[in-house]
Amino acid sequence: MNRLTDLTGEASGAFGDLGTLLPYVIAAVTLGVLAPTPVFLGFAAGYLLVALLYRLPIAVQPMKALGAVILTGGLTAAETAWAGTIIGLVLLVLAATPRLSRAARALPQSVVTGLQAGLGLMLGVLALGMMAEGWALALPALAVLGLSWAWPRGPWALLVVALALLLGPVAEPLAQAPPADGEGLSARAVVTGVVAQLPLTLLNAVVVTAAVARSLFPEAAGRVGERRLAASSGLLNLALAPLGAMPMCHGAGGVAAHYRFGARGPAAPLVMAGACALAALQGPAVIAWLAAIPAPVVGSLLAYAAVELMLSRRLFDARPDCRPVIAAAAVATLFWGALAGLLAGLVAERLRVWIVRRRPAPSTRGKG
Repeated sequence: MNRLTDLTGEASGAFGDLGTLLPYVIAAVTLGVLAPTPVFLGFAAGYLLVALLYRLPIAVQPMKALGAVILTGGLTAAETAWAGTIIGLVLLVLAATPRLSRAARALPQSVVTGLQAGLGLMLGVLALGMMAEGWALALPALAVLGLSWAWPRGPWALLVVALALLLGPVAEPLAQAPPADGEGLSARAVVTGVVAQLPLTLLNAVVVTAAVARSLFPEAAGRVGERRLAASSGLLNLALAPLGAMPMCHGAGGVAAHYRFGARGPAAPLVMAGACALAALQGPAVIAWLAAIPAPVVGSLLAYAAVELMLSRRLFDARPDCRPVIAAAAVATLFWGALAGLLAGLVAERLRVWIVRRRPAPSTRGKG
């Protein structure tokens, strides 16, 4: 029974991060910017690397800031490849120096916790928007996923995805867009994409992901460090972005989502690698199949990832004087992005330390 539970948990957890992956991938492909085969082969290679390198359900996700630029028509296929390649090279350079780990560990825990909560809030807002397109589908999906609180390793995410595919023909699918025009190369567009993405990658895909993984898998903390996460993200993009893969990174929310729905070891990323490889073999046909999953169902998956990311152990264990720092970083991240959240958190932490130091020492009069 335990082995069956392990297998169902790994299978369910493997698909727990679809709420992050599907919207960006489907939109980028249906816009005509990227081709489905190299995109899904890229994610297959990413999850295979994760299974071999980390032996944990470390997420492989589309780069969100670059994805947003792509979806708003800001990047062509060639520009996307250049942006992914440049980011991959930068990450490999940073991974080669111990300064990355030292800088990451120098960040106060209150700031990292605030960034994590803020990214969870961002995912939550996106999830609400998707679920609002059809609460009649979103609420039952949430109810099924909610069973994970009673049986964390049950096949809930897998069940929701399977039912969504069955309901796809009679429900409102994810919106498709007309093909994008133009294949020119603009250095300005590439620089814009890199500048928008790099801080988010360093914070969410490296610093916060390492913190979340160490919290969820303390026994494997030595395998999930900032330099290793930067190196694996950099290698994936440097090798695969020039071949047409979507720029990829790890993600704290994705780790939380895989864990929430039962993933604990290398089996879940291997399942995802196999699923993505099968999708790549289907070519353009897979897009119509995936686009049939109703947006509210994808939003419900994303909502649970958001909750898991926000409600970290460090949030509840934080000292009272650290909670304003967490709030400042979270709110700034929600409204202005991860870089603003980092700056707001560091300023708030500096102010907290200054206030603590100015407090008078407890009186010792009458004691002795």
